[in-house]
Amino acid sequence: MSNTTPQTFEFQAEIKQLLDIVIHSLYTEKEIFVRELISNASDSLEKLRHTRITEQDVQDEKLEPEINVTTDDKTKRITIQDFGIGMTRDELVRNLGTIAHSGSKAFLKALGEGAQKNSNLIGQFGVGFYSAFMVAKSVKVYARSWRKDEPGHVWSSEGAGSYTIEPSEGERRGAKIVIELKDDCGEFAQDWRMKEILERYSAFVSFPISLNGKRVNTVRPSGCGTRARSRRRSTPSSTSSRPTRTTSRACGFTSAPTPRSRSTRCCSPRRRTRKSWGSRGSSRPWRSTAARC
Repeated sequence: MSNTTPQTFEFQAEIKQLLDIVIHSLYTEKEIFVRELISNASDSLEKLRHTRITEQDVQDEKLEPEINVTTDDKTKRITIQDFGIGMTRDELVRNLGTIAHSGSKAFLKALGEGAQKNSNLIGQFGVGFYSAFMVAKSVKVYARSWRKDEPGHVWSSEGAGSYTIEPSEGERRGAKIVIELKDDCGEFAQDWRMKEILERYSAFVSFPISLNGKRVNTVRPSGCGTRARSRRRSTPSSTSSRPTRTTSRACGFTSAPTPRSRSTRCCSPRRRTRKSWGSRGSSRPWRSTAARC
């Protein structure tokens, strides 16, 4: 069958089971679908950032790395668009229709083992995309890969067991998710409601987010707090005989060991020999050296 015509695919059995759980019984906090889709968009932009390090020939090179959200309360539609790494047709099938890449099998296993159905569980297994079906009559994903000469495609599903992929002309690099809301979920198409949710969940995003053309988040320098926390975790153990390095809480800056006294700087080179750092039996080398000065 030609790739220029629409094709319908069946979800794998585990995906069908996952969709049934998500749609009917998983969460009462339906707003988390926004958090999951924004998180996916941020990941897409981050992947593009890394791709540009090694690849020079990128589709739509001048597109800014940002996330745009639009709402329409009249048609009850939400659109979340990123200008990230995008997907090819085969990647749409692989990432959105099979368990190998979606993580749904591990997610279902966790539920079967009695994992609590909290609002963070779905994001832990990379299946956050499917949370859109908690509020959606239908979901469409318009995508175009970062690779030049790759055409755009649209993936669409009503969450009923199958999905369709067909070519889509005029798409920009990245992904655009269009959600047609259920009748009882129309509140999420209200500008004020979406703004409230985005402000609550956008603190972790290091890219600009706009809602109906207006900025809703403040981008912080990436990695600052993360480096500080990771370096504190990697501090040498207390059994080490060397002085422990100190780590700044601001941006993970690591300083040299701080002696008890700086008066040793006035000592002659002879006193700064290996012996002067603590002869046998001396438990406080810096203080004893300063005393001899």
